[in-house]
Amino acid sequence: MPLLTSSAISAILRSNESSLLQSWLTEQRSQRGRSSLSDAELQQQSREFLQLFQQAVTETGDSVRGDIETTSFRALRRFLEEITASRTQQGASPSETARFIFSFKTPLFTEIRSKMPDPVEQVEALADITALIDNLGLFVTEAHQKARESVILRQQEEMLELSTPVVKLWDGVLALPIIGTLDSARTQVVMESLLQRIVDTGSTVAIIDITGVPTVDTLVAQHLLKTVTAARLMGADCIISGIRPQIAQTIVHLGVDLGDVITKATLSSAFAVALQRKGMTISRIKAQA
Repeated sequence: MPLLTSSAISAILRSNESSLLQSWLTEQRSQRGRSSLSDAELQQQSREFLQLFQQAVTETGDSVRGDIETTSFRALRRFLEEITASRTQQGASPSETARFIFSFKTPLFTEIRSKMPDPVEQVEALADITALIDNLGLFVTEAHQKARESVILRQQEEMLELSTPVVKLWDGVLALPIIGTLDSARTQVVMESLLQRIVDTGSTVAIIDITGVPTVDTLVAQHLLKTVTAARLMGADCIISGIRPQIAQTIVHLGVDLGDVITKATLSSAFAVALQRKGMTISRIKAQA
């Protein structure tokens, strides 16, 4: 952006801040759609953007046209990342977030045309501002994508934690029902959850129930053995329950060696073994005549 153009645009932004803000707010309100952003939030964000934009343009000097990676735009970029993350959490779409930037063109173009009578200077200013706002629009679109990916990743982590609950069945006996595919990432969560509960409860027996695991291949078996080994290092023996006929055949076919790990067909059978390990048994109470 040439120095003369930058100075002229900066002067327009500074001397017409109030009218620009009102025109821009009117433009945004006409395009809001289903946005959950309150009018107060819209005004506050628009006012702060306008101030930071004016500051960045003033500091730009003779920098490359449309380059928003310079230090003069650092504060504006940080602000846009913050409001993009906030709007993403509120459910705004990428186009709604980008519209916040692009809607600023109309009021600013109007001011430039009215305040710059020289045609050459006007064309240069419009070209500079177009490149600048377009790049800011692309920036918030990318920021929205990153924020969305961050939200999805956090939700996936939370779902992993919720899908691997460690239940205390009895004093010293824990149960870990696994539902769904057991991959490397989930195995790490499973181990961390189980080991932490072993420490918290002082349990010596842990039942890993794989009734809800659709298939068991070599990789899944290795993950199970890693979990069993880690639990043993913490002083707890493991019992694997939920071994269906199909899974038993698959394990044999794959040649997977579960070593001395006790396996049972059902969780109830595994629980009975766990109670025996604790020196207890289950018996029926005879019905009174």
